[in-house]
Amino acid sequence: MMDATRSPRDTARQLFMAGVAAADPSGAVRRALQEAPVAAPPGGRLAVIAVGKAALGMARAAMAVARPDSVLVVTNYENAADLPGAEVLAAGHPVPDAQGEAAARRVEALLGQLGPRDRVLALISGGGSALLPAPVQGLTLEDKAQVNRLLLASGAEITEMNLVRQQLSRLKGGGLLRAAAPAGVTALILSDVIGDDLRVIASGPTVAPIGTRAEALAALRARGVWDDLPESVRAHLTAPAAQLDLPEADNRLIGSNPRSVAAMASAAPEAGVIEAPLVGDVAEAAARIASLGPGTWLMGGETTVVLRGTGRGGRNQELALRVALLARDRGWAPGWVFLSGGTDGRDGPTDAAGGIVDAGTLGRIRGAGLDPEALLARNDSHAALQAAGDLLITGATGTNVADLQVLIRP
Repeated sequence: MMDATRSPRDTARQLFMAGVAAADPSGAVRRALQEAPVAAPPGGRLAVIAVGKAALGMARAAMAVARPDSVLVVTNYENAADLPGAEVLAAGHPVPDAQGEAAARRVEALLGQLGPRDRVLALISGGGSALLPAPVQGLTLEDKAQVNRLLLASGAEITEMNLVRQQLSRLKGGGLLRAAAPAGVTALILSDVIGDDLRVIASGPTVAPIGTRAEALAALRARGVWDDLPESVRAHLTAPAAQLDLPEADNRLIGSNPRSVAAMASAAPEAGVIEAPLVGDVAEAAARIASLGPGTWLMGGETTVVLRGTGRGGRNQELALRVALLARDRGWAPGWVFLSGGTDGRDGPTDAAGGIVDAGTLGRIRGAGLDPEALLARNDSHAALQAAGDLLITGATGTNVADLQVLIRP
């Protein structure tokens, strides 16, 4: 329940953190393994491979419950830490780096040692796509990084991005299953994708691909980035693709954005819940939020931003700044607060999870000698909210189920 003595800003933050807590990866894995235990066949080994921003917490719980024979963890630098009994590798996110490529080779090497009596427990969470870059033959890591940068700047949604990534990778789109064969695979999946399409989460290492090379090519053309791609990428996507059988896997969804929204609602029973996810262009999402009436409103999703400037920020910070501007334009009475944050604790290439704005935000930005509209025009929401003291800072949370939003209007 919400504490009535808290300020609206504190209440918004309290509700957001309730949603983050509901996505605790350790608890989710522990519950899943207690409900349906995973073990190797008689005489075999159980290998845990945990990949993503929540990999460390997921692996820790799996080690306590399943007692695996080996554990390999690949996570982002901010979340990496020692885990006794496990091999922990850190890599770059959102842009893949050489450490991630080395981690992908280590994963393949471990999988290559397994036989038909062994089993893999794959622990998958958001961020896994960038953390395990394994370029197909003929492509380099820089080729894949360039594709990633172009897609991010184009405003491509995560399904589009991972459609393309799968066609350029040895491990994505079911590649981990092929690498593990003949060992069987059980995957526990924490979703950072709206709609929880298992093919999209971390680019689906344990499920069938989203689409074909031709569909990836069409998506790149539609986003206007085809001509800017490295020649090696264009050559690969226009070459005939071999038809490969995909081994079966036991895939289980153990956490998601709707579950975190539901947790926020449990902490605020009087609040309204926006069931439809907040997706699409960030400007359209801001207009949707600005159309809500008085009350407390809870929602989740993942918007996109088309980069038109050279500023710093992320989709949550830009959404917060846009809502502040719309609230002014629509004459909202003072006392309102809006929070938008990434459950992983990081929004874009910044140290902020997002933003928390109110009726005084724009005045504080101008008081610092800055123009909020001009900053927004160059995608510099971070500078604007930093000047206002309105960045949402949580630090790395060790989980990732997309974004959560809270609007409080008296």
